[in-house]
Amino acid sequence: MNGRIALFTDDPGWHGERLARAFARRGYQARPVALADCRVDLEAGGVVIPGFEDGLPDAAFVRGVSGGSLEQVVLRLDFLHVLPALGVPVYNPARAIEKSVDKAMTSLLLKLAGVPTPATWAMESEAQARSLLMGECARGQELVLKPLFGSQGKGLRRLASPADLPPAEACQGVYYLQRYVGPAAGWEDYRVLVVGGAARAAMTRRGATWINNVAQGAACAPAPGDPELGRLAEAATRALDMDYAGVDLMRDRSGRLTVLEVNSIPAWRGLQSVTRADIAGLLADDLIDRHLARRPEERRA
Repeated sequence: MNGRIALFTDDPGWHGERLARAFARRGYQARPVALADCRVDLEAGGVVIPGFEDGLPDAAFVRGVSGGSLEQVVLRLDFLHVLPALGVPVYNPARAIEKSVDKAMTSLLLKLAGVPTPATWAMESEAQARSLLMGECARGQELVLKPLFGSQGKGLRRLASPADLPPAEACQGVYYLQRYVGPAAGWEDYRVLVVGGAARAAMTRRGATWINNVAQGAACAPAPGDPELGRLAEAATRALDMDYAGVDLMRDRSGRLTVLEVNSIPAWRGLQSVTRADIAGLLADDLIDRHLARRPEERRA
């Protein structure tokens, strides 16, 4: 083996198995390790990663950052922040993960980069949220309330009247609201995988309801051959400065594509079922070719 990869995950599962095989084909051993099991130890060199006590890995691939208290999450992200300073590339880097986990920050960065995304508001005031919803409803619009930190379509609510607005404590004290984008036809949207700056695979997700996430039962099908899907997904990934991303897009009733979300730790089991591309291989190759092309001593000099 040429080297070792720390695969940060609490549950290697299907994705971890495929990544391990993909890295092995390139001569790297991928070892799963939970960020919660890492520790700071200045007497032992600063950072201790279980399974790598004899020396730091050549790179780290992030497949999951588990939730917890604010202190626990901050400490887990600390490891991802400090590893590059020790010469260990992290894929995706901590800052990219932070930008995408925080949906308000994602929306702001997409807007600043000129990437089309739905009208979005984020606030703590229930009175402000209710006033906004009243105004939108008066214009015939609906809003979607999403958890600021959330994934897989969990916790989404469509708000069609002021009576639908939950109290602030029911949404962790923050209202993250997007104008509802009704699909052009049926319940469907698109997921595009961007790796190393290029769109490499895409699918159509068709939901049984208005929520089109695969985790919520959506069916997967190959995406149409539309260059605009790839172009917008690549632009969204650049806006958040990611190594790779799963970008969710929808075409509204007027036919205009808009970026809904950008995921820095995307699952790809559904996408793999409708594409010939070896997604784990694409990810492993990109990490190695762009971040490990030079010898470790050169990277750490």
